[in-house]
Amino acid sequence: MAALEDWKAGVGNILMLHDDTTPPQQYLLQVFKRDTPEPETSLIHDTFVRKDSGQVLISAEKFKQQLAYEDRDQGKAIEHGPSVSVMPNWDVVHACHVRKPLSEIEDWIDRCRGKLWPPAQLLEAARVAPCFLVPAGHPDSDYTREEWRLSPNLIERMLIFSFNMTQIKCYIVLKLIKKSLCAKIVDDSITSFHCKTIMFYTIERTHPSLWCEHNLMFLLRLCLHVLRRWLRLGRLPHYIIKGVNLFDGKLSKLLQKRLLVYIDSLIRYNLQDVFYMCIDNIGCQFIQACSIRHSVQAGELRGVCLRKIIRFLLKFECLKRAENLLSRFIEHVIRSSQTTFEPYLKYLKRNVLEISTNVISKTAALECIAHLFALQLSVQSSYYLRLRNVLDSKHIRRVQYSFISDVASSRLKFASMLYCSGHLQAAVRVLEDVERRYHSKVKAVCGCRDIKEYRDLKVFANMLSGNTDSGIRKEQFALCVRFVRQETYCTPCIFFLK
Repeated sequence: MAALEDWKAGVGNILMLHDDTTPPQQYLLQVFKRDTPEPETSLIHDTFVRKDSGQVLISAEKFKQQLAYEDRDQGKAIEHGPSVSVMPNWDVVHACHVRKPLSEIEDWIDRCRGKLWPPAQLLEAARVAPCFLVPAGHPDSDYTREEWRLSPNLIERMLIFSFNMTQIKCYIVLKLIKKSLCAKIVDDSITSFHCKTIMFYTIERTHPSLWCEHNLMFLLRLCLHVLRRWLRLGRLPHYIIKGVNLFDGKLSKLLQKRLLVYIDSLIRYNLQDVFYMCIDNIGCQFIQACSIRHSVQAGELRGVCLRKIIRFLLKFECLKRAENLLSRFIEHVIRSSQTTFEPYLKYLKRNVLEISTNVISKTAALECIAHLFALQLSVQSSYYLRLRNVLDSKHIRRVQYSFISDVASSRLKFASMLYCSGHLQAAVRVLEDVERRYHSKVKAVCGCRDIKEYRDLKVFANMLSGNTDSGIRKEQFALCVRFVRQETYCTPCIFFLK
């Protein structure tokens, strides 16, 4: 009961206590007698405890212990939040029913009135929907073992049931991101309830006409923008109950910062990590449900394998990022001396993976390492030629290992080495090989320029047309060719002319 006038004879009566020192959403439950509207004064039950003020309360923690004891013959009970269950993969929550509407719910209804979502009919149904008190205290409260948490779970269920199909798909993918990607950063600190709350805020602030299947990628980005905003503020408010921070007791300040860095990266790079999720092949399923599918239905990419298109796009992004890393390293190389260059290059090859934060950046780092290896070989070749040594077959074979990087850059540098060492015919054969490989479908990747049109899916579809190769060949891309001063002796003299 919320007030003394709600007391009824012959039944168990429990008064909800809440004051300025009690956290939002939390209540202490004072026990009253059955035959008279007076507080209980004796600890006549194992779940009862006495407060410092003398009031007899039902302890949420002892209540759960009692449930586990009663079910001991059915197996060991597992506690998960307010749930106490002996059945695997089941959450069973014993709760107290709140008989009358509470001010927390009325305040939420008033806040939502007049908005496109939730609809007016749902708000009217929420006004009479019962709430429950579940045995769970606030982690920072002095009475965390005694407190009970207000749960408007039936209202939340009505909100979920009002989702259209696109909203359901968005919610599912958001939960999969939580399970497959965010869990690597913060373990299980982000829960399905956090995802549900993010969905509520996103739907409330988005026009209903945008919730179409071909907008799924855009809508998922909106959800992540909402999460990023709350992470920056350090609080995720409960959608219904005012004053509750859903990060409390779940996500520490340090984990919030780590997750913010990852979510910011995920948004910046167009949710590319989603396509790497292995759960139920969700990456490919998500591709088919987002805006790419709309293009296919419009006939723009019909007949072209979407999976290969996305793999080309992701490969391009990895090479692009590797080129950016390489550009920064080369800027340092230009400023370094001959004596510090080799140790610095070895240091980079050992440590470049440590700066990677996600799947895309790790792949880019591996690409960068391959190019650093090629750069090191080229510098060593320049050193041999400066001493007027002949490049032997062993050294040439080592150079050829770098050919897998792309269609042109490593081969052109190899041709330069051969030319500077006097092997002119061999250099000609390498250049002819590059000319054969550099067909019209090859896509250039430059770390200096960023042209948005280069990421158009139709460009990558065009790369696939007429290509019978079942895999993604690195030779489909061509990277920049750059020489540093440490490669002077394997660089043709014509390159030095202004």
